[in-house]
Amino acid sequence: MFCLGLVSGSHAQTEGSAGEASGADVTEATEDPSAFDAAVTDGGSLDAMVVIGSSEAVYELPGSGFYVEADDIRQHSYLNVNRVFAKIPGVYVREEDGFGNFPNISIRGGDGTRSENVTIMEDGILSAPAAYSAPAAYYSPNVSRMSGVEVLKGSSQVRFGPHTTGGVVNYLSTPVPTDHNFYLRSTYGTDNTILSHGYYGDVVEGDFGRVGFIAELFYKQSDGYRSIDPGIGFGGSDDTGFTLIEPMFKIFWEPDTAVYQRFEAKYGYTELDADETYTGLTERDLRRTPYRRYAGTYLDNIYTEHHRSYLKYQIRPNDDLGLQFAGYYNHFARDWYKIRKAGGESLHKVLAKPSMYPGAFDNLRLRGRGDLDIRSNNREYEAYGLQFNGDYAFATGAVEHDLLFGARLHRDNIRRFQRDDKIVVGGSDPLVVRRGEPGSGGNRFQEADALSLWLEDEIDFGKLSLRPGVRYEYVDMTYTDYRSDSTNTRVGGGTGNTDQVAPGIGATYELTDTEMLFGGIYRGISAPSPRSFLKDGVDWEKSIGYELGARHRGDNLSAEIAGFFSDFSNLTGSDAGLGGSDATNAGEAEVYGVEFLGSYDPLAGNAVSTPLFVSATWTNATLKNALASGGGDDILAGGVAGADIPYIPEWKLAMGVGLAAERWGVDLSATYISDSFGTAANLESPDTSSRQGKIDGGFVLDLAAHVDINDHLRLVGGVHNLLDEVMTTSRIAEGPRVNAPRQFYVGFEFEW
Repeated sequence: MFCLGLVSGSHAQTEGSAGEASGADVTEATEDPSAFDAAVTDGGSLDAMVVIGSSEAVYELPGSGFYVEADDIRQHSYLNVNRVFAKIPGVYVREEDGFGNFPNISIRGGDGTRSENVTIMEDGILSAPAAYSAPAAYYSPNVSRMSGVEVLKGSSQVRFGPHTTGGVVNYLSTPVPTDHNFYLRSTYGTDNTILSHGYYGDVVEGDFGRVGFIAELFYKQSDGYRSIDPGIGFGGSDDTGFTLIEPMFKIFWEPDTAVYQRFEAKYGYTELDADETYTGLTERDLRRTPYRRYAGTYLDNIYTEHHRSYLKYQIRPNDDLGLQFAGYYNHFARDWYKIRKAGGESLHKVLAKPSMYPGAFDNLRLRGRGDLDIRSNNREYEAYGLQFNGDYAFATGAVEHDLLFGARLHRDNIRRFQRDDKIVVGGSDPLVVRRGEPGSGGNRFQEADALSLWLEDEIDFGKLSLRPGVRYEYVDMTYTDYRSDSTNTRVGGGTGNTDQVAPGIGATYELTDTEMLFGGIYRGISAPSPRSFLKDGVDWEKSIGYELGARHRGDNLSAEIAGFFSDFSNLTGSDAGLGGSDATNAGEAEVYGVEFLGSYDPLAGNAVSTPLFVSATWTNATLKNALASGGGDDILAGGVAGADIPYIPEWKLAMGVGLAAERWGVDLSATYISDSFGTAANLESPDTSSRQGKIDGGFVLDLAAHVDINDHLRLVGGVHNLLDEVMTTSRIAEGPRVNAPRQFYVGFEFEW
């Protein structure tokens, strides 16, 4: 059962984040006293870079947060982060490939395109390829290998940025175990889908102190559930899947000194090779054959490499003061080779009205004489910096303080060096690829140097606690446009700087030992890219966020309800990198709603328990300005005052029920979303672009079960999308696509 906790249960407590968040503790349907519930912490390390920290801290939060445990991810063998986040109230996801390799995360109504308005971190370190110079870069950590995920919703914090209008998502990599530990989980399923996750770690002690390490390897692959049509010179294909491999190594040393110290280093690598496309289908073909792809997409493929590393040093001179220093370096490179035009026409126009572009539509399907434009979207990113965090506890009379402070010096950059090719189709000869000159598809560079400062004071008056704070961001920006060839001849550019201050205050009031009120007011900000800011005049996204809620925690009944209101004075909309400017300012918008999260186990303490949970979100997200312009690739263009913000459903629900015994468990989990729109034009069906039209609501049911053979071996199995629901989940970038069909899996989990 998905764990939605305010209070700690019997689950493993992970490094730096030993608890859950917002909502109620749901005892997992697979809960048992076997070795699978053994703790895998790193020896009680202090980590000042966590978002939430512990289940006890969650109950005291002045805002709504959420913690996902490793068991919550493994319970259903989820490959897809969208399925995990679908159960978190106030968090919306837009599906693209059906596997979650390209998530688009929106928190409380912000534009979720490429998660650009959310601060994405791993182990407290910025993980996005270039959070300042290219916030809309396609990347998200792989949730399947994580030991937990921390989510802080909305702008209800000041410690994590630069994107605070949407909130923060902190992925927690597998921690070093407390003792020698070997773990292996492997499943096999529909479409030759394989998920394997293994690691080994140990801790040794001596006169030198404590040294621990973990070596991890994660692998997943699938042949894909779509098939590519045949065409002239091409026989068709079922190769629409992906392969992903991720090794990771982490080591720490705690010297035997009077003052607690800890050195920790991590290196991780990700390689993704996916036969994925931007191109969807026409409305007619989507209804009849939703799992097909047109023949012209047969070369579409994305290949990425990501290196991530950090070195942390922690010291606690005394019980009241803790300090942490970190240096980090991330390098991300990708090349998405994908079709972008057919017969010289934009694909989203062709798919919206194929009868108006019959020649181009035939070219897309490799049925007529003509050509296809295809681009090598070759981009390289760097991000590195130094980060400092601290906490200091002190008292002023009877009032206790916990002062959190920090600073970060950060640099990131993006280098585009893309190439445009042309494919000639329809002749008697095989397809001929005419390769363009490197740089012909875009040649530019952007870089940002950022200084971030933050200060937050938790002031405890007893039953009342206040948490005022402030965040400051200063960014030096530069961009250079080169001629569209390989000569790297400068044709434009600019430099400049910008800064923003984001203050806020939160509060909690303890009604009883089991009831708590919370709320806050915060200013949210989200940084634009250098080129958008300096060349196109795009300003920071800004908002004021309000939140008020109540929590209850009990032995077998827990709940939370929260109302929120986000008043955007300047909503920023991305064009998804398809052309034109990198982003546009969309003006004022309002997002408000109510979130509820509850859990109950009527048979808690019995031999067989039945944990239940429900998560519900109601949202009203509308534009306050008419948007007659903004770029044809911008999904916020075409909206009028009062238009619904795209991809934000009014209703989002999740429910679950389980049966849990000592050696077996069964879990049934359901999620539901209502319809939404693909653009701010709020059209029922496409008019001039296939990005217009409805995004389907629907009901997805997942089933999971396990049986423990002994204390070390568990058999697992289940079904994703049990009812085989088919929904249009995205119309970006080039036409509608649907979710994954029913998929089965079986496997095992071994731990020693």
